[in-house]
Amino acid sequence: MKKKLTFVAGLLVAAASLSAQTVYDGAKLTDRDLNGTARFVGMGGAMGALGGDISTIGTNPAGIGVYRSNDFMTSFGFSSYGTESKYLGKSFNSNRIQGSFDNIGFVFASKIGNQTPLRYVNFGFNYHKAKSFYKNMEMGGNLGNYSQTFSMAEQAGGIFDWPKNPFNDPNGEIGWLSAVGYEGYLLNLRPGTDDQYLGMYNGADAHFRSQERGGIDQYDFNVSFNINDRVYLGLTIGAYAVDYRKYTYYSEAYTGVDAPQNYNLQGWNKVRGSGFDIKFGTIIRPFEYSPFRIGLAVHTPTFYNLDYKTSVYLESDVLNAETGKIDQWSVDSRDYLNGGGDMIQQFRLQTPWVFNGSLGYTVGKSLALGAEYEYKDYSSMKFRDAEGYADSYSFVNSKTSELKGVHTIRLGAEYKVIPEFAVRAGYNYSTAAFHTNAFKDLPFNSIQTDTDFANTKAMSNYTLGIGYRGSMFYADLAYKFSTYKEDFFPFTNPQFVNDEFDPGLPHVTKVTNTRSQVLFTLGLRF
Repeated sequence: MKKKLTFVAGLLVAAASLSAQTVYDGAKLTDRDLNGTARFVGMGGAMGALGGDISTIGTNPAGIGVYRSNDFMTSFGFSSYGTESKYLGKSFNSNRIQGSFDNIGFVFASKIGNQTPLRYVNFGFNYHKAKSFYKNMEMGGNLGNYSQTFSMAEQAGGIFDWPKNPFNDPNGEIGWLSAVGYEGYLLNLRPGTDDQYLGMYNGADAHFRSQERGGIDQYDFNVSFNINDRVYLGLTIGAYAVDYRKYTYYSEAYTGVDAPQNYNLQGWNKVRGSGFDIKFGTIIRPFEYSPFRIGLAVHTPTFYNLDYKTSVYLESDVLNAETGKIDQWSVDSRDYLNGGGDMIQQFRLQTPWVFNGSLGYTVGKSLALGAEYEYKDYSSMKFRDAEGYADSYSFVNSKTSELKGVHTIRLGAEYKVIPEFAVRAGYNYSTAAFHTNAFKDLPFNSIQTDTDFANTKAMSNYTLGIGYRGSMFYADLAYKFSTYKEDFFPFTNPQFVNDEFDPGLPHVTKVTNTRSQVLFTLGLRF
């Protein structure tokens, strides 16, 4: 058995050639929640053509042009998150409640005149929580013929001369998953080779759990125009702040003659940074005496500059063939980095374009109906290094074919029982972003050690709401229930079988995710 590598403090290098992200990370940062004012959520977000709500600043900027008075509002809420996972008949459940400050904003309406073509020039600002990453996940059971150590061995293939500091390899040739496997004595040379490796054994009992936290904050700045009360134009510049944190714990315990060997792998990942986009929108009333409206909007990609920070810790109990005893080992990536810190890598992400079309219709002053369609092609996302070059991410960018275009339909209605009191309902449906056979494929030099991934399926949002409108003060309450399913895998063991590629996926874990959210909005119009 090899000798334990001694600690050598290395300089923390940017290592632009190292790879960190996958398309699964890009999809997570591209996705958005249905969130905003309680009125907007209560109507399912289907207000792109109706306008007149501050949350339309982020979907169809022309919706702010409908305002004829000033508006100031704020929203907060509570969410109950639920995750149920099933693996080989065994169920795991997680339920958590979290409070949130969801948005605050204002609109300043500036009247130009009644006789001029340009009737109003309006300005608006809105902050809202665009995405919540809050999620707990757990699964466990027997893996059969699969093991995460096989992935470690596959990533280590071709490495003959291991550096003394594998977690800070200046050549960017050592993947961290292979490094923890090598340092934790989970890998052995394949007989007859000097650079090909074998993992541990089949039949391990695995246990996985993860915690994801953080979100994406969105800040929108808007200018919009009312032309003849028939055409509304709007421009929104959006700024985004990303804070994503993920902790993972994964263990394998070997049974039978291979017991009591085992290991556990813990990882800490953070993505932080900022981005911006530009949104253009219009609302048109094609018939002068009809309340029917058509809305169109285009959002440029969001251009992110991000930092990825990671560290990993492994503990293992491995049989020493020479002594016949179990040796205990621990590996901490922070011991190999200057100052005991995390590895930090900067990268850029370009999300897809967004195309939005909407219809709106009002019946008198009592009923408002909205319908909306949105499309964004997740496969068009692009990763780049800190200098803006895509070559360092050529492998990851080649995997965007695992993604596809996402279609979203939003429907909503509002009925005023009396002029001061309204009831609302809405529904959203978004198709899946991943192909059914998609899988997470880490580059050979990836610094990621969280090998888990989930192929999300279609999502549905069901909403209800009520609202009060006084002469100046208004208050709205909304309830949203979101649900989607996903196929979860703790890792892949890619291989070729009879000259055909096999991603080597263990038995699928079926996961159902739910979120119940209550939103409350208070506002003044004057």
